[in-house]
Amino acid sequence: MELGGAEISLLGLLQAFDYSKYDVDLFIHRHQGELMQFIPPQVTLLPEINAYACIESPMIEALLRFQLGILWGRIKAKWRMRRYQPREVSKSQFAIFQYVAQEVEKHLPSLVQFGEYDLAISFLQPHNYVLSKVNAKKKACWIHTDYTKVEIDISAEMPIWAAYDTIVSISPDVTKTFLRIFPMLNNKILEIENILSPLFVRKRAKEDIIEEMPKDEGVVKVLSIGRFHEQKNFDNVPDICRRILGKGIAMKWYLIGYGDEELVQQKIKESKMEDYVIVLGKKANPYPYIEACDLYAQPSRYEGKAVTVREAQMLYKPVVITNYPTANSQIKNGIDGVIVPLDNEGCAQGMVDFIHNKKLQSHISTYLRTHDYGNEGEVEKIYRMI
Repeated sequence: MELGGAEISLLGLLQAFDYSKYDVDLFIHRHQGELMQFIPPQVTLLPEINAYACIESPMIEALLRFQLGILWGRIKAKWRMRRYQPREVSKSQFAIFQYVAQEVEKHLPSLVQFGEYDLAISFLQPHNYVLSKVNAKKKACWIHTDYTKVEIDISAEMPIWAAYDTIVSISPDVTKTFLRIFPMLNNKILEIENILSPLFVRKRAKEDIIEEMPKDEGVVKVLSIGRFHEQKNFDNVPDICRRILGKGIAMKWYLIGYGDEELVQQKIKESKMEDYVIVLGKKANPYPYIEACDLYAQPSRYEGKAVTVREAQMLYKPVVITNYPTANSQIKNGIDGVIVPLDNEGCAQGMVDFIHNKKLQSHISTYLRTHDYGNEGEVEKIYRMI
């Protein structure tokens, strides 16, 4: 339960259940992360099991916990990945997750001791474990990303997706891109948006006082949140920021997240943006930072449906996102946010135009204040599955 959009979405789902009618068990591989504290008390958190906890931990930990089968499976998965020839090496290589799942699956204990469920949900990939280890009348799995932008081994993935009763997609565009890869699974798709609570977001935005984003007259404060990963495109933020400054805008761009920070810091130095692009690191509560910014930006190369964009909208912030393939299912351009080109120069110019357009910013903020961006009612679709 580290900070992440899918994890926030999972919390939204758990908070939306009617616990007077449904009993909910939650099994997570490792009982760690800043978001553990927000798991609703009505949820039964199943015990951590060593073998599962070692699936994605450092390999030395698998050795120290005597999980030699898991360790060997992960080594074999890396070997398979080296042999696999991706169609486009520029894509994020998701194939490794499926290889790991296939190789470690036989070393994982069954979860049938927890009983039979009416519905078992595999919320994050890989989806192998719920299929083979959980006893349930129906099983559903989630799609969280744009499948045309990730590299997978289709022959390994297809049998897993096909075995589920329902495949849940978080947006129409995510559905469209998934079905380009797996058109034969069309009859299994059910769209359920990421469930988010405005009350939860707004309450947490008032909980902490922050000092890292001081008020600076005439300086536009831009904020982006996400893992430091190729998908989020933070490595291009310093160059985009440099271009915006060169167009006469006084600004500072703040980044919250974790991951490959070294690459981002390297790009900051190369662009001489040390005073303008500020890495704040991981924040257990990012909402006061959204509250403090003037503009929320999502400069991603691709997304499923960015949770942080919806959260910024819940806090009535003008939002700008890049024109990744699923962008039009994220916001209505010019109404509740703005879509700018993905290339650095186009992104910079689009952001400059938006910053100058105070009337449009005000219009968007007013629109956000008068529209409900909560969607707890989406949980009804899960009840209907049962």
